[in-house]
Amino acid sequence: MRARVLASLLLILLIYPVTLFGQERAPFQIGVCDWMILKRQKLGEFALTKEIGADGVEMDMGGLGYRVLWDNKLRDESTLQTFLNTSHEQGVAVASIAMSGFFAQNLLERPNFEELILDCLRTMKPFGARVAFLPLGGSGKAWISPGEEHDEMVRRLRRAGELALSWGVTIGIRTGQDACYDKSFLKEIDSEGIKVYFNMQDAADKGIDICKELKRLGRDRICQIHASLTDSVTLDRDSRVDMVKVRKTLKKMGWTGWLVVERSRDAGRTRDVRYNFGTNVAYLKKIFQNQ
Repeated sequence: MRARVLASLLLILLIYPVTLFGQERAPFQIGVCDWMILKRQKLGEFALTKEIGADGVEMDMGGLGYRVLWDNKLRDESTLQTFLNTSHEQGVAVASIAMSGFFAQNLLERPNFEELILDCLRTMKPFGARVAFLPLGGSGKAWISPGEEHDEMVRRLRRAGELALSWGVTIGIRTGQDACYDKSFLKEIDSEGIKVYFNMQDAADKGIDICKELKRLGRDRICQIHASLTDSVTLDRDSRVDMVKVRKTLKKMGWTGWLVVERSRDAGRTRDVRYNFGTNVAYLKKIFQNQ
């Protein structure tokens, strides 16, 4: 079975090398989050992503809750093979793998945090995903300020960075703080394996200019971008972000990569996946790929 998985990966790399490992085809690729299109680790996420019009999907590791490990169906090699085949057949890349369980669970309270990180890294490899998304929102707020929890968070993330480097990938963290904090935090962590997974929502919700935050962070600190805001209206009608200006800023910075839609749903129809994500993806493609 392992030989079949490896053979499928090699075939995918031959046919879709630019989609999986870079952006030679276009400087910006557009993706969606599988848990937000209601297809968390479901085989149908590839067909739905294609229908929505996105280039790829950010696949989640599955729920965590009170479990010891992720509810990760892709540890089963037969299931993994089916997902790989379907990704190939649909022409939909896996842009990144998310550990969204840490939106609610505390990284500092997990004695097996290394095992959880490694499970994610192992899952990334067959799909050629180069970025893992690690939100820190479930870890409370005490770690943000100097103290024991802060020091422990730095230690754990430095170790996570070492693991990521050993697998040749990057872990993108979301702290919920501003660019100045993130720059300082990355300096403390001091690992090339940890970068910022920039979320436009965090800047917009604080009333901070998104483009200024991008420039403050700089090209080399940002591994991927969630290009969406708090639910209100779809991106094409949201005055909180000037996507044309964002595109110009990123091009001037020399940044290329995946822009992944997480939210920006019409508040009156939040569960209308095809409308919300189809509208947002079409708008991002118009701005970032058709100019």
